Amino acid sequence: MLFGMHDELLARMDALRGKIAEAWEILALDTVKQEIAALETETSAPDFWSDPDRARKESQKLADLKKEYDAWAGLRAELLEAEELLRVVAEEKDASMEQELATSLAAMEKRYVDMEFQLLFSGDYDPNNAIVALHAGAGGTDAQDWAEMLLRMFFRYAERKGWTVQLLDESRGGEAGIKSATFLVQGRYAYGHFKAEHGVHRLVRQSPFNADALRQTSFALAEVIPEIGEEADEIEIKPEDLRIDTFTSGGKGGQSVNTTYSAVRFVHLPTGITVSCQNERSQTQNREMAMRILKSRLLQRREEERQKEKQKLRGEFKSAEWGNQIRSYVLHPYQMVKDHRTDVETSDTQGVLDGDLDRFVEGYLRLAAKDRDIRAELNAET
Repeated sequence: MLFGMHDELLARMDALRGKIAEAWEILALDTVKQEIAALETETSAPDFWSDPDRARKESQKLADLKKEYDAWAGLRAELLEAEELLRVVAEEKDASMEQELATSLAAMEKRYVDMEFQLLFSGDYDPNNAIVALHAGAGGTDAQDWAEMLLRMFFRYAERKGWTVQLLDESRGGEAGIKSATFLVQGRYAYGHFKAEHGVHRLVRQSPFNADALRQTSFALAEVIPEIGEEADEIEIKPEDLRIDTFTSGGKGGQSVNTTYSAVRFVHLPTGITVSCQNERSQTQNREMAMRILKSRLLQRREEERQKEKQKLRGEFKSAEWGNQIRSYVLHPYQMVKDHRTDVETSDTQGVLDGDLDRFVEGYLRLAAKDRDIRAELNAET
């Protein structure tokens, strides 16, 4: 029947337009557009590259913002064209155009579902860069090798997203792997994604370091905090509360890095928080980076204490505690990766270890959104 889909297409377009409008407000894309214009003016200034580090960060920020804005603006513009085409179809009574339009609309709806992922980011620091620290746990050499496997997995994940990764500190294991490592992921919503990886990761496999190839269980801890910008001014660190150690770097970076006391370690005495940085080229740069990480850790600690106090005073809903491990990676006797918080799982262990983590990140974010809805309902009742 000619035009049998007209009313259905019109209803679907109306629904999609409403969803895009809602997303536009949630993501503050009008504000993003203004920020893009300001950054474009800044990056075109003659002296923009006089500070290369800052210039690279601002250029990356501009690219990330444009990518986000252009995706939503493009989808909105394409939908407007489709709505105009639907009016033409109704006037000309062309059934073939109607079918073509239905195919195009289905593709737009799929694009929206893929982009809807961004709406799950609701935390104050979700758009920030991420600072990730890995620590080998129980399991000896196997655990240190596992920590390095996780390091590679996270690097690959960041590469898939087009983000920049900077290794800040690394302590190699005696036989293989790493004892610990800290790296910075620079990109829009890097923290929003990587916060899903915070916790203990468990590996089960046949040990490559055991002559009998026995099954070995290893653990590694991933700590994830947002890199803070202007919020750093809120954190005051008294000189007497800080112990600063300098030592020669053991990481990569050239001969001068490994022979001079360029590496630094900050110990915040009141909290016991320790931060090391050794992969910058000078002690001054390492000090600046270590201070940024320390302030980020202190701000996160303060925010966590505030949230605990709110829950205590208001009796807010508390999400279930998931135990010590957030995810298990089983390579023997079968292949499976399972997230214990969300029950998301896959048998594609190699794909996951190569950085295919989106299914786990999305599962975590949807669980967090569900918890927020429950808290909101409980607060409304009280």
